Amino acid sequence: MSGERYDRPGQNGAGYWDSNNRFISAGKVVLAGAVTRTADGNGATVEIGDMGTLRLRLNVTAASGTSPTLDVTLQTSKDGSTWRTLGTFAQATTTGAESKSFSGCDRYVRANADLGGTTPSFTYTIDGDAV
Repeated sequence: MSGERYDRPGQNGAGYWDSNNRFISAGKVVLAGAVTRTADGNGATVEIGDMGTLRLRLNVTAASGTSPTLDVTLQTSKDGSTWRTLGTFAQATTTGAESKSFSGCDRYVRANADLGGTTPSFTYTIDGDAV
């Protein structure tokens, strides 16, 4: 049953069985939970199974520095090591939120942050649903 969608009572909705025969609830996705970044980098790799679309919200709660910019790119991978770009959020320069859908997801996803400006610092979350 690996990789198949499955509804199971007590598992909070749809999910899938991973390669270790564990049920993974893939409905809710958190790519960045209240993270503060001062340099470029990749977020954690999140396995979403066969859920092909992400509906995510980038919520920037703090921004500082001289002319700070935050560019967030969503990436996906079939194997967790070779990545391709799904899309990007609008460039953030201050606090605010943006919701966006990304289709064409493979089994793994992550967010890449690219910061610009002088001594930039951003605190943000990226979360939503996989469908």
